[in-house]
Amino acid sequence: MRTRVKICGITNETDARMAVDAGADALGFVFFEKSPRCVSVDAVKRIIEGLPPFVSKVGVFVNATLVQIQETVVECGLDTVQLHGDETPEFVSAISFARCYKAFRIQSEESLTQLGAFRTCAWLLDSYVPGQMGGSGEVFNWEFAKSAVQLGRPVILAGGLQSENVGGAIRQVRPYAVDVSSGVEAAPGRKDPDKVRQFVREAIKGWATA
Repeated sequence: MRTRVKICGITNETDARMAVDAGADALGFVFFEKSPRCVSVDAVKRIIEGLPPFVSKVGVFVNATLVQIQETVVECGLDTVQLHGDETPEFVSAISFARCYKAFRIQSEESLTQLGAFRTCAWLLDSYVPGQMGGSGEVFNWEFAKSAVQLGRPVILAGGLQSENVGGAIRQVRPYAVDVSSGVEAAPGRKDPDKVRQFVREAIKGWATA
């Protein structure tokens, strides 16, 4: 099964359709007010209503309450929850109404010790940048991601990916999926069609030669 591609930080219908047409397997919608890519529930509802079947719809949450997450999932029609804050294993285990995975900001090999406590459907590994929860455009040491893959749970690789390096990242890490936001943008919250198409092409090439 080839490495999946998630385009995150989708804020409008045009970018959503373009990303799907380019071959994206999943779209990410950020429900975190401090993010420049934050999008409203009403906007996401409209976007998702226009999507074809078999595209995963991921809601990205940072330290939201369980009630807030569940209400957003139901109202928007999301099928997956991505937790990008300080959520505990107990909090994560309480999410039974959608698929769920946890994001971790990786600083060192020691950062991987926390992964096993979170029995989610996957682990997303992102770069650690002080004061930022994600979308920094910074790359971390992919050797740590290789170690995480050996732990036996699907790994989603994020952090500083773009068309120029995603193929190499896939060949080195062999993750379940790659996740990109700022690396395919014309501006925060607005995607560049050429960058999206090239990213997907390079991701597929990387998988084919891994």
